Amino acid sequence: MNPQIWWLTARSTGIVAWAVLSLSVVLGLALSTRALGRRPTPAWLQDLHRATGGLSITFTAVHLAALVADTWVHFDLADVLVPLVSEWRSLPVAAGVVAFWLLVAVEATSLARRRIGVTLWRRIHAASLLLWALATAHLLTAGTDTGNPWLAWSVLAITMAVATLVLVRILRPRRRTRRTRSDRPRRALRRRSGTGSPDMPRSPTATAETP
Repeated sequence: MNPQIWWLTARSTGIVAWAVLSLSVVLGLALSTRALGRRPTPAWLQDLHRATGGLSITFTAVHLAALVADTWVHFDLADVLVPLVSEWRSLPVAAGVVAFWLLVAVEATSLARRRIGVTLWRRIHAASLLLWALATAHLLTAGTDTGNPWLAWSVLAITMAVATLVLVRILRPRRRTRRTRSDRPRRALRRRSGTGSPDMPRSPTATAETP
């Protein structure tokens, strides 16, 4: 067996974890900003968003396990689970550790969305952008593949896509979903009251025959 197999596994799974996480973030922003159209989006896009989020957890777990199993840098569980414990590139590794726990929080609350309520879920889910930023910083500073041109161009393309969608979300006007009674059509009031005009009550003698 190649003595560097665990290090190669850690590097490859780290890149794949970042890639599927980026795809999940882009899909989530596209769905929330309606960048794909105002009509209801196909269900498979939402399923793909959820699936890529779950895959990012899976590849990140393999990434951490491979780092602990590797004998070159000598990571232990505390190094990969507690920020600022690792002596090897302490700050870049800490960014990855914080990103991991944010990923766990986002995915766990998404699974428990019905139990915790939509409001709390949205607040925690909003941390996805911070999660992606920390994961990207970890990839560029802690990884050893930063010089790879394919990786550099991929990071640039994804960053531009995320920045564009965030800008669209900020600048998009929010429509009011609540209507007051005064905004209701007058026809609805007529049907409910059974009168010709909601503003002028109908006289009981209006239909009386004249002599």
